[in-house]
Amino acid sequence: MKKILWLSLVGLLLSVLLMACNSEPENTEGENDNEEAPSSSEEEENNTEDTSITVSDVYGEQTFDEVPEKIVVLEWVYAENLLALGVQPVGMADIEGYHSWVNIEPELDESVEDVGTRQEPSLEAIHALDPDLIITAQSRHEDILDSLKDIAPTLVYNAYPEEGEGTQYEEMVSTFNEMAKLVQKQDEAEQVLSDIEETYETAKTEIEEAGIENKLFALSQAYSSDNSPVIRLFKDNAMATEIMTKMGLENAYESEGFQLYGFDQTNVEALQTAQEAHFFYIVQEDDNIFTEQLAGNPAWEELEFVKEDRTYQLPGDTWTFGGPLSAEVFANQIKEALVQEK
Repeated sequence: MKKILWLSLVGLLLSVLLMACNSEPENTEGENDNEEAPSSSEEEENNTEDTSITVSDVYGEQTFDEVPEKIVVLEWVYAENLLALGVQPVGMADIEGYHSWVNIEPELDESVEDVGTRQEPSLEAIHALDPDLIITAQSRHEDILDSLKDIAPTLVYNAYPEEGEGTQYEEMVSTFNEMAKLVQKQDEAEQVLSDIEETYETAKTEIEEAGIENKLFALSQAYSSDNSPVIRLFKDNAMATEIMTKMGLENAYESEGFQLYGFDQTNVEALQTAQEAHFFYIVQEDDNIFTEQLAGNPAWEELEFVKEDRTYQLPGDTWTFGGPLSAEVFANQIKEALVQEK
């Protein structure tokens, strides 16, 4: 009897132990038994995507929580960059001057407010627009940068790199891409730049098919000052010069020394070293120094490209300091002048 009772007690204890083992939670391999399950708020935080945007300007990086919608630009090229990306600024400096010089599509919307000159923008007019962002040029507005930042976050770029810091064209592309990143239009920017490269290649092909073997060029912008002729000759670091080299042409004008803006301001005698080239010049219709002040001047008339009719007048509003769309317009102007003359 005692033996049966003892066996019953042993069986009962074994049953209790088995039930206790089966009720314990199983550990997943590698889990820490002491680790607490995340709260619902922690799960939400972990699943929230970071939508901030970080871009660079001449002073370093700036981070924006969202895409700026109300942008004021104080230099034409930055308005052009936005337009190329399908974005209209709310305000811009010197709209009248922009329309006189910048010939691109799409056009600036009539709703864009003028905020003064590029040299002296109106802080009051900018403030009245309550912008999310201001984009400006270091060379013009460094002195009022603190005042601009008091109005809105401000990005500052420099279209004219110092010697050894790249070309104007490289800077143009870099700034364009940074602005595209800011407004989240990187795909559009890639397409714009791809289209421009295609324009260069097409122009290069048409020049070759026209049988133009002489690929040398000199590019000038000329005007009169106190009734004396002034000639700007573009150097290799100029954006316009690099556009022409991308079209298969070669700059014949050489001079010593670095020029920040990409050109020497000189006189007709400086053209002697580029006589074998095609000579392209930008002048205003009412201020053509080559048909007025220099007419009959042996220093001009005896140049080889003058005697051999290798001179090409470009429209007075040809813009050589713009963004990607102006670069495309300029490339087509050069190609048409050269091929049509042939």
